[in-house]
Amino acid sequence: MCILGSSGSGKTTLLDAMSGRLRRTGTFLGEVYVNGRTLRREQFQDCFSYVLQSDTLLSSLTVRETLRYTALLAIRRGNPGFFQQKVEAIMAELSLSHVADRLIGNYNLGGISTGERRRVSIAAQLLQDPMDLTSVDTQSKEREIETYKRVQMIESAYKKSAICHKTLENIERTKHLKTLPMVPFKTKDSPGVFSKLGVLLRRVTRNLVRNKLAVMMRLLQNLTMGLFLLFFVLRVQNNVLNGAIQDRVGLLYMFVGSTPYTGMLNAVNLFPVLRAVSDQESQDGLYQKWQMLLAYVLHVLPFSVIATMIFSSVCYWTLGLHPEAARFGYFSAALLAPHLIGEFLTLVLLGIIQNPNIVNSVVALLSIAGVLIGSGFVRNIQEMPIPFKIISYFTFQKYCSEILLVNEFYGLNFTCGSSNVSVMTNPMCAFTQGIQFIEETSPGATSRFTMNFLILYSFIPALVILGIVVFKIRDHLISR
Repeated sequence: MCILGSSGSGKTTLLDAMSGRLRRTGTFLGEVYVNGRTLRREQFQDCFSYVLQSDTLLSSLTVRETLRYTALLAIRRGNPGFFQQKVEAIMAELSLSHVADRLIGNYNLGGISTGERRRVSIAAQLLQDPMDLTSVDTQSKEREIETYKRVQMIESAYKKSAICHKTLENIERTKHLKTLPMVPFKTKDSPGVFSKLGVLLRRVTRNLVRNKLAVMMRLLQNLTMGLFLLFFVLRVQNNVLNGAIQDRVGLLYMFVGSTPYTGMLNAVNLFPVLRAVSDQESQDGLYQKWQMLLAYVLHVLPFSVIATMIFSSVCYWTLGLHPEAARFGYFSAALLAPHLIGEFLTLVLLGIIQNPNIVNSVVALLSIAGVLIGSGFVRNIQEMPIPFKIISYFTFQKYCSEILLVNEFYGLNFTCGSSNVSVMTNPMCAFTQGIQFIEETSPGATSRFTMNFLILYSFIPALVILGIVVFKIRDHLISR
């Protein structure tokens, strides 16, 4: 079958209608028969598939792995040998066996050829057992006019032929048969929600682990930022006149401000490809978009914990912050939360905004605004206008900053130059104990320490739930 037409003439819309991708819009005229049986509109997707013009595949998986994960998402029952035989048969049919263990790659970093990528996309559709794989959606403007003329000649000749009349007669006669063959629907026994989530989690994790640069970025970018601070400050002191308070406040400000940004960089770099894959595969009915989001969230957690521990272990003890093991644990836990919040906030926005660069800018501005309004390090919250005071309670930076402030300053005693320096000589000597600075900056923060932790970590499930809602809305808006 060949579908020919100029750009915007409706070729893709026709294919979407045939394959059941037009879920909510469009008026359908006429009837569709399969084996003489009338096919309802909601059954189109269960019979037909087509391969999109662009190949959206995960570059760090092999051809065999790509097809195996598709089979696991599409079919519930079957032992490992069943899936292996099905994948091997599809690869043999499409001449992919010789590249089965090669990475998909991309157009910049090698991998399989463009034609092989196209055949992998076709194989992924065939694994869903469609009755018919409709024509691949392609556009070639250079040969469009010439092809159109040739097709017109073929069409005209075919309509006058005896074969055409006989085919139409056979179709009409089939409608009136008493015993009609069954419609060969796709496999309906698909895996459950949790099974699909497990397959997606394994696929996302394997794709990331193969990307060494991405793994290094995720694990070491916080440490890279920390090394700059480490060489800049070297080691905090207890002498107020030598910057004991100023250095600590500056460090805490940078910790609170930078960790969400590094989380955002992860999501902006890694998730858009997964989003594109989920947009395509969800239209094929393999899973829903929010399941890909949740799989990404679950794969993030261990990497983020390890990255935060590496960063904290190097910076906390080298800088000479409060020398207690428990304080180190609180410090690490307090910085893990904003790192995750920054990444999950980015995921929510990526469900709304298509361009990752715009999301980058929005998250950066929100992080800066949150630190300015919520931390209390730039300006005392008590002295802010009432609207900003109210907004500060909705920023995670407020709770993270109070935790870090209490964790570092509580129980510290400061010196102020020589023993004969008085408060009248230098007002900075008024702060000789850490508790004094805590009460001046965030009154009552010591009594809110546990509550601040609970509120800070409540942002994480709230953003995950919001992300699921956003991606459900995205699914509704993208489906036509």
